[in-house]
Amino acid sequence: MNEAAPSNPSQTALFQWHVAQDARMVDFAGWEMPIQYTSIVEEHQATRNNVTLFDVSHMGRLRFNGDGAGALLDRMLTRSVSDMQVGQVRYSLICNHEGGILDDVLVYHLETPSGTRYFLLVVNASNRNKIIQWIEAQWPDEAAVELCDRTLETSMLAIQGPKALETVEPLLSIQVSGMKYFHAKVTNQMNKPCIVSRTGYTGEDGVELIIRKDQTAHILQNILAAGRKFDISPAGLGARDTLRLEAAMPLYGHELNESINPLEAGLGFAVSWQDGQGNDRDFIGRDALADLQSAGLQKRRVGLQLEGRRAAREGYSVLRAGQPIGTVTSGTYSPTLERPISMAYVDLQYAEVGTEVEVDIRGKSVSATVCCLPFYKRTG
Repeated sequence: MNEAAPSNPSQTALFQWHVAQDARMVDFAGWEMPIQYTSIVEEHQATRNNVTLFDVSHMGRLRFNGDGAGALLDRMLTRSVSDMQVGQVRYSLICNHEGGILDDVLVYHLETPSGTRYFLLVVNASNRNKIIQWIEAQWPDEAAVELCDRTLETSMLAIQGPKALETVEPLLSIQVSGMKYFHAKVTNQMNKPCIVSRTGYTGEDGVELIIRKDQTAHILQNILAAGRKFDISPAGLGARDTLRLEAAMPLYGHELNESINPLEAGLGFAVSWQDGQGNDRDFIGRDALADLQSAGLQKRRVGLQLEGRRAAREGYSVLRAGQPIGTVTSGTYSPTLERPISMAYVDLQYAEVGTEVEVDIRGKSVSATVCCLPFYKRTG
C-alpha cells in the first residue's frame, strides 16, 4: 500500500453478506474486504474453469463531466482519450513529472440514456485520494470540468470465468456476448441502472458491473440465481491476486510505483506519444519518459519460473552467479501451472527469455529461468 489506511475501514454494501458466507475479512487499502471464502486455490480454479463473483467495490470510481473533461484527462493520462469513441474503455497510467507511475487506471467514455457524455476513471483503492488530489492540483482554472467521486454511492462487481457471459446475459438489456473487449455501456440489469464493461483482472472472460449501492444486494441475488446452473461461487481478493499474477497483470505497490516508469514495466502500449490525428501529445511525464527512452532502459519487468515448490515472494533478491541483479515484486505457487512463478525487475542484460538465474529464498539459492509473460493465457 502506498498510503496508510484509515483507522476505521470502510465497508462495501455486501459486507454483511460476506460475513454470512464465512469469508475471511481483512483490512485492505482502508476497506474490510473478503480474502477468501473456502480456499484461494478452489476459488482460483473455479474462476479458470467456471464462473465466480468478486466484490471489487473498494476500487475508486471518479466521474468527469463537462466539455473540458476529455482535454483534462488527455493531459493527465499517458494514453490519449481525445479519440475515444463512446463505449470504449482504455487501460492507462497516471505519471508524475519524472515519469514515475502514480497509478494504473481504466478510463471509460460513456453516454447516459438521455445523451449526456462523460468519462469515468476507475483507480486503485489505495490511490484514490492521492489521484483526486493530484488531478485537482493540475487542474487549469479555466477547465470546464466537474469531478464527482462516485465510490461510496456505487458498488462494483466482477463476474469472471468461462461461464460469466452466459450468467449475466439474461439479466441485462444488451447482448453482452456481442460487446467487444474493453467496451462498456450504460444499461439496465432487471430494470436497475448499471454500467456493464467487458473487462476484468483475472485473465478470463467476464464483465464488471457498476451499480447503485442501495441496489447491490438485489442485483447480487439476481446474479447468483442466474449463475446457479453454472455453480457460481464467490471469490475473494486472494484468488484475484493469484489469477492476475498468472495473467502477468501488474499490481500497484508491487510491479508499479512512483519509482518505476511505464517503459521498464513493459507497459509501453499504454503510452500514446501521438493523438488520433498523428499530432504529438503533451501529457504529464512525457518529456521524462522520452528522455528515459532515449537513454535506454536499465531494468525490465520479467517472469520467473522456479524449480521446486517454494514460491519467491515480494522483496526476495534475484541473483546471477551469487550477485544481486534484481528483486521479486510478486510471487505465488500457480494453481494452474502447478509450479512457483514470480514477476521481478532485473537488470536489462539478464532480462532475455531463457536466462538462468537464482532467487534467494530465505537464505537458500533456488534456480529459476526468465520466461515469457503472461504465464497463462486463456484460449478461445
